Amino acid sequence: MNLPTTHWQKPHLGEHRFPVSLVVLVVIILQFALPSNLSLSFQKWICLAEFLILLSLYALSPKRLAKHYPPTRRIGFLLTAVMTISNTASAVKLVSELISGGIGSASQLLASGGSIWLTNVVIFSLWFWDLDRGGPGSRAEAKSVWPDFLFPQMTDPTYAPSDWHPKFFDYLYMSFTNASAFSPTDVMPLTRWAKMLMLVQSTTSLVVVGLVVARAVNILH
Repeated sequence: MNLPTTHWQKPHLGEHRFPVSLVVLVVIILQFALPSNLSLSFQKWICLAEFLILLSLYALSPKRLAKHYPPTRRIGFLLTAVMTISNTASAVKLVSELISGGIGSASQLLASGGSIWLTNVVIFSLWFWDLDRGGPGSRAEAKSVWPDFLFPQMTDPTYAPSDWHPKFFDYLYMSFTNASAFSPTDVMPLTRWAKMLMLVQSTTSLVVVGLVVARAVNILH
């Protein structure tokens, strides 16, 4: 059965890897700068591993992500998974410290909590970006018919140029709004995995923000 091609389902040149790599590098720096009580004992080695994986990705695909290439996609999954595990461990330790009252000053609490929250935003944006319609290479080749996320520009061609396609910043924005509002805003999840991933992010963000703000207010008073 041949399905009709929609206005957003068109091949394009692909995204540049540099903006994504730059954001990942910022995350690695944030994880490296976390205090020892909020990171794993071998955190420096984890950050080094993340940096080396990032370099290998850049070496294999330094320019545009114009084609679906499984090896680089697997390496990208590995990098995002390592960052996810590291940040999850930091979030768990933060919650434990908040419950036990281990974090002293409000400034330290807000800085550490903000760093973990921001890292959470970037990590989920990477998952969204790398899973939607088979990843950036697959989207560039217009391989997938059904979208996992519905962007406003996809509902009506008059909202954007004819060659519009979502880029990493669009997924970063979606992740930020989902983490801030604790629910989808202008971009709607369509598939079950997309809904589950956004649900996990909203829940994580709600727990971190709620506990950090409550504890900071308590310290200030």
